[in-house]
Amino acid sequence: MSEYRYRPIFGAAGLFALACVFSALPVGAFEPVEFKVSGGSKSLESDLRSASLVLAAERDGKVAAEDIVSAARAEYGRLINALYASGYYAPVIHVLVDGREAASIAPLESPAQVGRVTVTVETGPAFKFSQARVAPLPRDTEMPEGFATGERARSGLVKDAVQAGVDGWRGYGHAKAQVSAQDVVADHKTNTLSAQVALDPGPRLRFGKLVVEGEQRMRERRIHKIAGLPEGEVYDPEELKRSADRLRRTGVFRSVSLVEDDTITRPDLLGITATVVEEKLRRYSIGAEVASFEGLDLTGYWLHRNLLGGGERFKVDGEISNIGAQKSGIDYAIGLTLDRPATLTPDTTLSLHTDLGHLDEEDYRADVFALGFTFSQYFSEQLTVRAGLEYNYAKVDDEIDIYTYKHLALPLGVTWDTRDEKLDATKGYYVDAEFRPFLGFGTTDSGARVKADGRAYVTFGEARPVTLAARAQIGAVFGSDLIATPRDYLFYSGGGGTVRGQPYQSLGVDLRKIYGDKIGGTAFAAVSGEVRARVTEKIGVVGFVDAGYVSPLDFFDEFGDWHAGAGLGIRYDTGFGPIRLDVAAPVGGDTGEGVQIYVGIGQAF
Repeated sequence: MSEYRYRPIFGAAGLFALACVFSALPVGAFEPVEFKVSGGSKSLESDLRSASLVLAAERDGKVAAEDIVSAARAEYGRLINALYASGYYAPVIHVLVDGREAASIAPLESPAQVGRVTVTVETGPAFKFSQARVAPLPRDTEMPEGFATGERARSGLVKDAVQAGVDGWRGYGHAKAQVSAQDVVADHKTNTLSAQVALDPGPRLRFGKLVVEGEQRMRERRIHKIAGLPEGEVYDPEELKRSADRLRRTGVFRSVSLVEDDTITRPDLLGITATVVEEKLRRYSIGAEVASFEGLDLTGYWLHRNLLGGGERFKVDGEISNIGAQKSGIDYAIGLTLDRPATLTPDTTLSLHTDLGHLDEEDYRADVFALGFTFSQYFSEQLTVRAGLEYNYAKVDDEIDIYTYKHLALPLGVTWDTRDEKLDATKGYYVDAEFRPFLGFGTTDSGARVKADGRAYVTFGEARPVTLAARAQIGAVFGSDLIATPRDYLFYSGGGGTVRGQPYQSLGVDLRKIYGDKIGGTAFAAVSGEVRARVTEKIGVVGFVDAGYVSPLDFFDEFGDWHAGAGLGIRYDTGFGPIRLDVAAPVGGDTGEGVQIYVGIGQAF
């Protein structure tokens, strides 16, 4: 008697491999999305393509059936919003998935494969406002441009007009202003939109009590002092924003939010809750910059963010520079700074500082010491004014003689900074200026030092942007003799901070024929220009030209001299700032020769 037995040909592993092979075989390729727009303008079609979820899924490679069908179902809403935003309120939209309208595909009936998606949009006519009214409005409220009878009825204009009205009332203390009624109707016979919105200003309120939540090491009384919320005064959203900005400016908090209470405390007080999350107490940083002529500079600091529990920032910073420099020795310095916010006013910071260092320059050596204080007044996030008092001591040794400089200085300064990024600015301006009168003792003359640094940035293009950057520096010393002026108040030119391609501090006042040495000047000017082009998302190239001028007496007199440098650079974006590599050579003057190389973090200016 014979017996039949089933014997698998492939075995379990073989069947699994065969299944993988069959599953990998293409059963239908996804064709490019067909996107057609009838009516409107080229810019409208571009806006619709940018809003399309189906096209976005195709660009991102998400062409699996479930991804495409999900995007197709949501396509209608995205395109309608884009059309409404341009004033088209009678569109006809079809989104076909293999010939089926996406809106008719039930979630449980989604196809296993999708081969073709067609999107067609008939924009219909553009609508205009038949009525455009938001009322009541406080005086001087500016409505958005275009929100008027006869203008294109863009949906965003209605939203912006309502927001302008609400913000206008809030600016007059009506913190609970809101929409009380709205009548927005599209008339398809006349292709017009009637937009009428009524506002309820609510009562005029005053700031109530500030309640603080989330603080751990920071004293609550100091949070109130720093925030400076004017309790009892008429509500002002700008004051609320300023209070939050003051708390953030301390650096003590990782996050700060000021939220208005939902209810009003009788009779007319609106309480505010400040929720804060504190940063870690300590932070340290190290940095390095190298140049072929100037050598290696190492910098670092250690910071305590909340030394005494009142937002006091204590900072110890140090620097060792000119390591391996060709014509000067090693400089080193250490400084201590204690900043206390909300001193005198919520926007005033008191800084106490002391610095000790040694300079070993090509033309002189000096031991320096400084002790002083500064009050900084923050008028806005962009504008800061400062004033202080400082005692300076320096013992200078050069080829001519040994000098001891002692003086009191009254530094007065202002900073205006509108840059978008400090390490890699693409737009905005930066101006820092200081007027420093000083009173000398002994052999040190009295006088005043003025210096200013201005920078401007403008960018063109989006895909591969090009940034034009310009910088101008100027400085002068008045009232004191050249030799009797504190040596670190005099000006030199050359190096990474002034003229790249020229050796560090190579341009000064030549006294070698008289005294056998060189010294800094009392008049100084420098200009720089850069063209920064983005090649890839991470890599950029830079072309630059720098020029500098130094004189012992006055600007552009017969005793002054100038030099210039130019070069090319590469930038690599690290996310926190670009790594900079510049190669430059002299193009004017007689202070240098050969090629100079500069490496650091952040743009040159």
